[in-house]
Amino acid sequence: MRHSLLHIFQETCREIRPNADIPELRVEFFAFTSIKNTIRMREGRLLVRLSDLLEGAPEPVLQAIAHILVAKMYRKPVDRDAASRYHRYVSSRNISRKAHLVRQMRGRKRLHSAQGHSYDLKVVFEDLNLRFFHGLLARPQMTWSRDCTRNSLGHYDPAHNAIVVSRIFDHPRVPRFAVEYIVYHEMLHLKYPVRLRGSRRCVHSAEFQAEEKLFPQLEEVKQFLKQL
Repeated sequence: MRHSLLHIFQETCREIRPNADIPELRVEFFAFTSIKNTIRMREGRLLVRLSDLLEGAPEPVLQAIAHILVAKMYRKPVDRDAASRYHRYVSSRNISRKAHLVRQMRGRKRLHSAQGHSYDLKVVFEDLNLRFFHGLLARPQMTWSRDCTRNSLGHYDPAHNAIVVSRIFDHPRVPRFAVEYIVYHEMLHLKYPVRLRGSRRCVHSAEFQAEEKLFPQLEEVKQFLKQL
């Protein structure tokens, strides 16, 4: 018999803190823009929100989610089997496809311009495409980030088919090879999409890393990035 979501979280609280009273719980599915789950304590009450993409998930998966959230809430170690069970489920082809579509429909991607003050990302992409990819990569949307971020120098967003480069590189003192390397790295994500190995996501495959090393000014780039 399938137990209610509230019952699953109550049982999990009892397992993780056997000598403590079970707090008042409110558990609901919520329309996040991605697979996201949150747990918060408010005035002695535990408020739990699960991605609505997980509605209908098998009970063992819901139990795993409950364990992960409650354990993190009370700073207890997370059981590896529970973590693996959850990641296998959300990484499955069916759920990954749903998450991709939901992100496209619900998520907003504020794209700015590929034309910066010093560099045009479209021109950089096309030049790299001819030099390293025989002109075979279809150009995604190219844009500079809104802010001069240092924590994310660049990323490829497959849900919106966009390469975003930190505006920190759009400066006359930044050498062109540094901009090229950031774009080249994200172009490799186009060529080598994320793959699943069991329950783990392989973001930078061996092929990806080998081709990245072919960038001719890689050492100069590394030295320049250290200065940032």
